Amino acid sequence: MKYFNSIIIFLCILGAPLLNARLLVDQLGRDINIPDNPKRVIALAPSITEIIYAIGQEHRLVGVTQFSDYPPQASSLPKVGSYIHLDLERIIALKPDLCIAVKDGNPHEVALRVESFHIPLYAVDPRNLEAVMETIIEIGKLLNAQKEASILADTMKKRIQKITSKTQNIQKRPRVFFQIGISPIVSVGTHTFIHELIELSGGTNLTKGDVPYPRYTKEQVISLSPDVFIITSMARQTIFENVKKEWQQWQSIPAVRNDRIHLVNSNLFDRAAPRLVDGLELLLELIHPSIWKTVMEPTP
Repeated sequence: MKYFNSIIIFLCILGAPLLNARLLVDQLGRDINIPDNPKRVIALAPSITEIIYAIGQEHRLVGVTQFSDYPPQASSLPKVGSYIHLDLERIIALKPDLCIAVKDGNPHEVALRVESFHIPLYAVDPRNLEAVMETIIEIGKLLNAQKEASILADTMKKRIQKITSKTQNIQKRPRVFFQIGISPIVSVGTHTFIHELIELSGGTNLTKGDVPYPRYTKEQVISLSPDVFIITSMARQTIFENVKKEWQQWQSIPAVRNDRIHLVNSNLFDRAAPRLVDGLELLLELIHPSIWKTVMEPTP
């Protein structure tokens, strides 16, 4: 009963059309009425939270999803469930004047229910680095932070160009196996951020192909003979350390034999946020350390 009463009250408050609103088209091609100056924003994915902080608009945030842990201060904001399992009642209770969602992750039916309460929901769908920078620009427009967003996107672009100018014509590209799952062993196909980062940093993704997240047996991985072996880690650091130790038993793998098996922070590689460029620079260091040194040297 309490839940339905809160719904009725909220519908009464938000029943009228938005005043002082702009009509914008989101990345799904939908016309959305957005407040001129959103003051109560909920970010429905950790990547959105990171972008909002990166353009200095965190004062607008009234809610974030469960794993919004960067920057650290984001962890103290009210939570609205995980980005896959959103808490609709919590979203409503926070009285947002704008929700920013991601197509790849946020359930479509929950997004529709949010909109049924006359809460503007702007959706983004970045699939590569270029689209991430475009998304930053769009969110900057939503939150009246065009200058900050433009500076951030331009800085990212320059960092990427500095790397690609050194790697685009490389003849010898180390073969990379990037493990993101343990049991079963899961890697990354062509249509992923990680594939793009591997290729831009001068490596060859051994598991490229149409399947976004292909699965492998241990024998198959060994037969691939990667030159560089990368394993992502999150909170379960000890587990991933154990996985690394297990692979180190297989000296027939060039990456193991040459001590080129590495643990990295998964959040640098799978969030459509500015830190993808940090991930790119880290991959360059791991795949082409000599080139990385020249790229990271300060410009005279």
